[in-house]
Amino acid sequence: MIEIENAAFKYQGKSDNGVYNINLKIKKGECIVLSGKSGCGKTTISRMINGLVPYFYSGEQSGIIKLEDVKVNDIPMYKISEKVGSVFQNPRSQFFNVDTDSEIVFGMENSSYPTDKLKERMNKTVKDLHIEKLLGRSIFELSGGEKQKIAFASIYAMSPDIYVLDEPSSNLDVDAIEELKTIITKLKKQGKTIVIAEHRLYYLKDVVDRIVYMEKGFIRNIYTKNEFLEIPEEQRKSMGLRTMNLSDINIIKFNDAKKNYVLELKNLSLSYDKKTIINNINLKASCGEVIGIIGHNGAGKSTFLKTLCGLYKNYTGSIKWNGKEINSKQRLKLSYMVMQDVNYQLFAESVEKECYLGIKEANKEKVDNSLKELKIYQYKDRHPNTLSGGQKQRVAVAVSMICNKEIIIFDEPTSGLDYDSMIQVSKLILKLKSYGKIIFVVTHDYEFITLTCDRIVHLDDKIQKDDFVINKENIKKLKNFFII
Repeated sequence: MIEIENAAFKYQGKSDNGVYNINLKIKKGECIVLSGKSGCGKTTISRMINGLVPYFYSGEQSGIIKLEDVKVNDIPMYKISEKVGSVFQNPRSQFFNVDTDSEIVFGMENSSYPTDKLKERMNKTVKDLHIEKLLGRSIFELSGGEKQKIAFASIYAMSPDIYVLDEPSSNLDVDAIEELKTIITKLKKQGKTIVIAEHRLYYLKDVVDRIVYMEKGFIRNIYTKNEFLEIPEEQRKSMGLRTMNLSDINIIKFNDAKKNYVLELKNLSLSYDKKTIINNINLKASCGEVIGIIGHNGAGKSTFLKTLCGLYKNYTGSIKWNGKEINSKQRLKLSYMVMQDVNYQLFAESVEKECYLGIKEANKEKVDNSLKELKIYQYKDRHPNTLSGGQKQRVAVAVSMICNKEIIIFDEPTSGLDYDSMIQVSKLILKLKSYGKIIFVVTHDYEFITLTCDRIVHLDDKIQKDDFVINKENIKKLKNFFII
């Protein structure tokens, strides 16, 4: 089905980013996972398969890439798109419409599907993917996970022979990940070929056939599922790979010490266009707390964080700092937010300059130390938009470390991160905790929560469902949410 022989690709203007001597054969109906640290070349191989290199992403390519014995270079792009369906790491980058219904049928319309077939495929897609609640919605109102579902739906509706998925679980909640696993299983039974570039591996252990491990642009090894599962934990960690079994994770216990609360939210309710998002949030936070915000996609977690830091103003209730009410402008001065889509907040022409942008008291030593700690110092002269998704995340996290704010907010900080990068972000957050910062983290990442958070606030069904410290008595609550 897919043959890659002695292939290499180097991006234009990037001397240290590409893939080399790639040899890979993928049979029809196989599920292949591309694994490895951020920037190792996983996404580039996916772009070789769907023809985005060198036609969309400029650079030098050599070797042979074939789909069903035909060279990709000899296939018109519109024909490739009929055969290969791609879901990008950032779903926003592949949207062409402003509403969900139009986006789902966009590919079919461009392929001139008859109206009756288009409607039939649309209905089947909605039913199979359980996305009835996402119909008739504005793309701009969707959460990150909901956008990912719509991006997948637009490809699923086309029913291509090959699926190329780049970090498909990165913004999904635990239920949506289980649904994704079910869909991948169904696609395999239909004889579809599936190539997945992924850091989050645990949900794929029952469906994957082979795992391709990459390092610095080279394929270092190709494992069967059983061979991969037998890799010792320490070796897996040294390879930069996430866990294959959530149940194997040891939860770090935290002491429930007395708190000196400085931030108080009382009867906080959020709304959009006269519709309630969340009702009556009540919580207090003290310096040095790391509070994990959990909940399903679309629960309002990101909107809650935007309200907290003064970016969203359609709310009722009170927000107090040291007993005094603080308005949106005051909260902006107190807070720094690392957004779910970091492309929204990268503006400078180099990573180093990004770390100084808008920060009055930043000094070179602090900037250099932050970049080194997150292992992105070598990219300090690179434009942020030339980095991989995980590397961009670390740039935004580095800025949060450099700025001198009291409340630090992270929205899905481990989205698209390998094991090493996730550990580095966890250590950074714990360092911020040691500085006495109040830290809020929206995350669907159980592995990350167990390393980082000492308290959980659960938002779902338009209410604050729970607020508990992570300790021996409350571990079961956390495991139940993540179905462990």
